[in-house]
Amino acid sequence: MTVDVGAWTVPRPLLRLNDHGALEPPPSGEWTPRLDVSVVIPAHGGQERLDLTLASLTAQTYPSSLTQVVVVDDGSDPPLRLPDLRPENTVLVPSGPGGWGPGHAVRSGIAVADGTVLLRLDADMVAFRDHVESQMRWHHLADYVVVIGGLRFVEHGPGGPGPEEVAAAVREGTAQGLFGDGEEMEWLVESYRRTGRLRRAGHTAYRNFIGATNSMGRDLYRRSGGSDPELVLGEDTHLAYRLARQGAVFLPDPDSGSLHLGLPQMQRRREEGFRYRAPFVGNRLPLTADRERITGRSWQVPMVDVVMEIGDVPSALVADTVDRLLGGTTTDLRITLVADRPWEGRGDGLPALRAYLESDPRTRFRTSPPEPDLDVPFVLWTRPGFAFAPDAVGEMLRQARLTKAGLVRAAMPRGGPEGPRLERLSSFARARHLAEGDVDVDRLVDEVAGVRWMDGTSLLDPEEDVEEPEEREGAEEWRTRLEETEREAASWRSCADRWKRRHRWLTGTGTGRRVLRALG
Repeated sequence: MTVDVGAWTVPRPLLRLNDHGALEPPPSGEWTPRLDVSVVIPAHGGQERLDLTLASLTAQTYPSSLTQVVVVDDGSDPPLRLPDLRPENTVLVPSGPGGWGPGHAVRSGIAVADGTVLLRLDADMVAFRDHVESQMRWHHLADYVVVIGGLRFVEHGPGGPGPEEVAAAVREGTAQGLFGDGEEMEWLVESYRRTGRLRRAGHTAYRNFIGATNSMGRDLYRRSGGSDPELVLGEDTHLAYRLARQGAVFLPDPDSGSLHLGLPQMQRRREEGFRYRAPFVGNRLPLTADRERITGRSWQVPMVDVVMEIGDVPSALVADTVDRLLGGTTTDLRITLVADRPWEGRGDGLPALRAYLESDPRTRFRTSPPEPDLDVPFVLWTRPGFAFAPDAVGEMLRQARLTKAGLVRAAMPRGGPEGPRLERLSSFARARHLAEGDVDVDRLVDEVAGVRWMDGTSLLDPEEDVEEPEEREGAEEWRTRLEETEREAASWRSCADRWKRRHRWLTGTGTGRRVLRALG
């Protein structure tokens, strides 16, 4: 599938998990750019370094006719100004009212930006001449990638190179000689090495996102909602998390080189920054090691949204199922009960059911299924009546983590294939983004992340859900059918992978294309 951009279309290939290996960008200078980009630079003070950043952007190889630069002054005193040496399409705007900090400034800049692609750059950077072009190559290959630029940290103080010298060095490809080699972020280098440049990072690839230099499509940013406006620090981490929830693929571009003038704030003020980030960012990010270690409490953003359509099921049975979920070992959840009639109706058991449950702040009451929360990573769909064991939700989460599946389904002895299903928001968001026409979204989820079937009897309380002999036979029959289906699915996936590799070789390499032409 493709996305219209004027007379040209952006590809939308199917990528599994975070494996971007199928994307093969052309070398810089050997292709035709078509997408326009807005470089958004949040800035607070530091006029001298901003001048160097803008000077480096005057020497970029990406066409100036497709480039806009938006500098956002986040309350500088004295106010920032635009130097004479700057890209031709550069604007300076104030940060919008009602907030402050880099995240707020970036949102203010994006609000006035025109580009199809948004490239965020710190105000104390020297971007190498193909910095913008190198990142933009990837955005011409897929419309849901997030590109992480390359950078090294160098010392910088008074008396260093001026804007004209920097612009000339960038144009000649010798910028690094002005400031020295600098240092890379060791943790990031190690992560890239361990995960094959994030191809094997799976659902955790977003943790490698850095705020100093990155880019994404405007539409992807819009769908993500951007970072939480209340965050002053850690907004880049939160933005990456939200982009991941929308199915983004994160890829590093070491060819998009740059120098960061001085150490980053989080390295200079590490302890102070951590004390702030831990409560404010951690409350909004369920998928962190710290959150998973702390049990028995709830957070601002839960790990799981449970959605239960109650239909005409007796209120006592609904209440029993909800009690089991609320009292389980996974307390980091929120339950939405969906009725097909008003909750305030007279002569109905709904008002009493609501009165019984609503004192727990983790419960909500609706007459239609809620829209997916941008921040909650999992949605568990289930019906009332299952005698869930205390660790039922935790077991489904474990299956999702172990297999990286985008969907975990449980076959219940009394529920057949209509048992509980745990959906990973990021996988479903990508599948819907790729879907064309009346397509089976579950099938697409299987392609982008995988579907895991499990024996639902492991989710039930054995002491309270006593099965009759015929029910045990039914459960065993389901287990056998599941095993056969999983073996068959694995065989077809292997076959499909072989054909995809052949197609990529025939269409994506010079040798393959020559073979294809020879075959007619």
